[in-house]
Parts: sequence; structure tokens; C-alpha cells
Amino acid sequence: MERPAWAPQGIDLSVPSVSRIYDYYLGGSHNFEVDREAARKAMEFMPGLPKVMQANRAFMRRAVRYAVERGVTQFLDIGSGIPTFGNVHEVAQSVDPDARVVYVDHDPVAVAHSKAVLEGNDLTAVVAADLRKPREILDSPEVTALLDLGRPVALLLVAVLHFIEEADDPYTAVAELRDALAPGSLLILTHASYERMPVPQEQAGGAVGVYRTIRNPLVMRSHEEVARFFEGYELVEPGLVAMPEWRPEAPVDQEDPYAFAGCVGVGLRA
Repeated sequence: MERPAWAPQGIDLSVPSVSRIYDYYLGGSHNFEVDREAARKAMEFMPGLPKVMQANRAFMRRAVRYAVERGVTQFLDIGSGIPTFGNVHEVAQSVDPDARVVYVDHDPVAVAHSKAVLEGNDLTAVVAADLRKPREILDSPEVTALLDLGRPVALLLVAVLHFIEEADDPYTAVAELRDALAPGSLLILTHASYERMPVPQEQAGGAVGVYRTIRNPLVMRSHEEVARFFEGYELVEPGLVAMPEWRPEAPVDQEDPYAFAGCVGVGLRA
């Protein structure tokens, strides 16, 4: 396979990537046939997966605007993936041109492409790091140079925690990040769940199985399990809800049924 110019050296083009599969769902062009094949297999069980991802991104944009409007202009986006239209910095800086954003991902394609997209934007940075090692993120030169952790920060964990298995203790990682943030900070979170899935759980489990076969297990957590990530935060209205239900900008009854699969919420650090 010929390596495209945007693909960094050293990555295995024959192995599917969660970031590139997500990019494919959103209609992006930074994915390979191996990613598209895995995505199509998952869509055999859940044809509406692109709708899920679109609803996820739409929630993220609403939450980022909410953060800036309440005066939070620093953003730490962990598991940011491959940049697509409507990135955090685009949304935040459209409201406040001085907003600062640090993107974090462990996928080399996502990191390389993010750096290319952000070139020349001095109020943004990219860190190659893993959510499972919060201290490496917090102590990175990019975070310490661009973000003032003594002031409120919006921490984004969007569509990333469901790729962290219980053995890797995601609750402790999220708590460590929380403890590093100043009062007034926000947690913006989305998570996959079987609850309100428009297909039977057994059928949805087939899509989950596809991710397991590509060595990126997808952990479906219940509403109560997702709520635990907000310990130490006060959930802002309307609480932990389905994606279209969080401060909607259009009638919710017009949304695709797949858009309701998953939990989202925004928490305020007291």
C-alpha cells in the first residue's frame, strides 16, 4: 500500500485505527481501506453508527460554546482524534479569539495531522500521550506552556473513556485529572452505552465485537457507571442525558433514533 503524505512513518497501515474509523464515520478522508472495512463490518450490526458520531460531535460543539460563554477559555481535549470540521479550537475561538486549546491523543496519525492543521495557531498545541497516564499529560511542556491550571479549564473526554477497560482503572485517571483542575473547571464527557440503543443489545454487541477483534475493546457502561466519572463535579442542567437532549438547538423529536445511543454530560468542579 502506498503511504499517503499525511500518514507518519512507522505506523502499520494494515492495522485498523479507532481514530481513523471515527474519521470515516464522520465523512473524513484520513483513513485507509482497513479502517473502512472495520467500520463497514460494525455498521452491519449498527447501520446508524455515523449518526451516533455526528450527534457526539454536535454535543461537543454545544458544550464548548457553553464553556466559553460562562468564561472558561482554556480547553484540554484528551482523545481528540483526527481533526475534522468544527474542532474544539474552531468553536472556542469563534466565540473568544483568545481561547487556548491543547489536544491530546496517542494515535500517531491523529497527532501528526493535528500538528499540520494547527500550524501557525499559537493558541493551540498537540500532545502525544495516553489518558491512562494523566501525569504525563499534565506535566507535558505543551500543557504547562499554554494552560494555566490555576484558572478554570474545560476538560474534554469525548468518546474516549469507552476504550479504557476496567483493568486500566479509568475512574482513577479521571479523578487525577479532576484534582489537578481549579474550581470552576468543567468536565465535558460522552460515553457509549447500550441504553436507548435503537437495536437489541445482542445486535449492538456484534458491533462491539468488531472493535474487540481489532484489539480496541469497546466498553459499554450503564448510566450509573458513566455518572461515576462525575464524582467531584456538579452536573449542570439537564444532567446526564442522551446526546440530542443536552441543551438542544433543534427539536429533539426530529433526531435520528441512533443519536440517542450513549450518555453525555457537563460537570462543574466545585
